[in-house]
Amino acid sequence: MLTDTDRLKIERRAASYLIAIARKSGMGHLDKGDRKRLEVFRKGAELKSVETDHHADVIASALHAEMPWMAKATERVWHDMRASVRNGDPAPRLRPLLLVGPPGIGKSFWARLLGDKLLVPTTVIEATGEPAAFSVTGSQRGWGAAGPGKPLEGIMASGIANPVIVVDEIEKAGIVASNRGQRFALSEGLLPFLEPFTAVKWSCPYFRVSFDMSWISWVMTANSLDGLPAPFLSRCPPMQLSALSAEDLKGFASREGARRGLSEDAVGAVHEVIDAIEKPQLVSLRSVVRMLDAVDQAIHRPLLH
Repeated sequence: MLTDTDRLKIERRAASYLIAIARKSGMGHLDKGDRKRLEVFRKGAELKSVETDHHADVIASALHAEMPWMAKATERVWHDMRASVRNGDPAPRLRPLLLVGPPGIGKSFWARLLGDKLLVPTTVIEATGEPAAFSVTGSQRGWGAAGPGKPLEGIMASGIANPVIVVDEIEKAGIVASNRGQRFALSEGLLPFLEPFTAVKWSCPYFRVSFDMSWISWVMTANSLDGLPAPFLSRCPPMQLSALSAEDLKGFASREGARRGLSEDAVGAVHEVIDAIEKPQLVSLRSVVRMLDAVDQAIHRPLLH
């Protein structure tokens, strides 16, 4: 039988042990709710791998077959995947991409397709609707909408540590300033994520806990470089992409038409419209999709009696 003195000693030592464990984990400051949210990382997060050179070749080939005009971006990703295979990395380490080109050529669509081929989730951050860095980094408690950033939220939801994160039209992001004059620019908030040495021990301002965010594949899109600061461009050199040619547009129409089950005559009608356009470089993929929609609706229009 234990005496009251022994019970008190046990309770004190147990409490001290729990405090030491919490201090060592770096989560002693969190309340029960936040600890519960981070329970998803008790066994870590999964990394989706590219096991062999052949696997990397298959992914690159599929990207190129679908969007050949994005060859520059596809080739960069292809080389990075093969380098990761040579290095024995558990997942592909893709260098950040800044895709710069005319609107409507499929920059963000290519990034989503990359995520599909890598079998990882894709999160799209619309820079025009997210003027500050908070959407990426999260914000400290005390702000009106305090919480973790979208990349971390996505990893928590999926359990996959190497998602594709797309920041669309980053040059159009605004800057938020606090009452104390502090700047919160989206491009500045991205800097710790784009540098491997800082990304591997990135500290979340909301949880105040460090996470390894170095496996994220970042794809930024822009129509121009206006307003993008030099520190951002030095970490993410821009890749200039050209406008679409008539052949690019017709190839896309053929593949999309086949996916929809449209006949050769129906797709051919869209090809004729594209050939009749004097400046095909001004036509976007969205316009081709609208053409296909119109043909599809015309084919399936109900007969009037």
